[in-house]
Amino acid sequence: MNHFRHVDLNLLIYLDALLRERNVTRAAEQLNITQPAMSNGLKRLRNLLNDPVLVRTSEGMVPTERALAMQQQVRQILYSVEEVIQPSRSFVATESDRVFRIMVSDYAASTLMSPLLKALRDQAPHITIDLMTPSDVSFHDVENGKVDIAINRFDDLPQSFHQKKLWDDDFSCLIHHKHPILQDYTLESYLAARHCWVSKTGFGVGIGMTPDAVQKLGWVDEALAKLGHQRRIKVFTRNYHVAMHLAREGLIATLPTRAAKLYESSPDLVLREPPFPIPIIDLQMIWSPLLQHDEGHKWFRQLIVDVAAQK
Repeated sequence: MNHFRHVDLNLLIYLDALLRERNVTRAAEQLNITQPAMSNGLKRLRNLLNDPVLVRTSEGMVPTERALAMQQQVRQILYSVEEVIQPSRSFVATESDRVFRIMVSDYAASTLMSPLLKALRDQAPHITIDLMTPSDVSFHDVENGKVDIAINRFDDLPQSFHQKKLWDDDFSCLIHHKHPILQDYTLESYLAARHCWVSKTGFGVGIGMTPDAVQKLGWVDEALAKLGHQRRIKVFTRNYHVAMHLAREGLIATLPTRAAKLYESSPDLVLREPPFPIPIIDLQMIWSPLLQHDEGHKWFRQLIVDVAAQK
């Protein structure tokens, strides 16, 4: 039996990296050590735990059942250590020149960033915002604190993340004011019209879309599929403003209402409720436990919550 005093606690750091990366070379790169050093660390872990930890398969390195059972607990131990040794720093918003990096979906960027920047101009004029798209970062980047906050709609999240719902939103249709559908606005005429699709962007680079991939098309098309229907999608885009402009070209853009309302004052566009029910979506903010107690981060999170509540 291994006595705690004789255990190299650095092995917990190695184990955490190995279980997240499931690759010795990538784990070594993450910790800025050599690949042989990480291989030696894996060997020592196997001896310590009397377990293979990672097993090579045709699909790559796969954690053992015991290693998986330890993963969350090891992560929490390392978070606790980070919090203990992290220096306590005072934060004065009016004087801070900090850079906050935010992974933000196009929907959130369109609807939230403008009022947030206005609030920063009034309360913290020297702070800089670095906006990143979902394809720029990974969950690992957020988990490790390389990205301060991610704002999007998330279906599945690692248990370690902190999160806060910013708002709920329903859907609206943006339609050109001369579109013939407005003369007979029904589900049947909606299905017969041509549409522009906008993605529910998640982490990582997306792949090409096809109209028949209903299970991948998101909120609007899933709601239609439950009714036994499918709309005629002519353009796929990952950008809400592109969809809004394409509405001017005769396509119907069915969007979260907060995004659609950005164009409600446009003289050539009108907003209509969809002629079928679509479940409400929510916008969430997530961040790493490593940043939970950082005074500047706490202030910035609260500012985002306050701004979102004003909408």
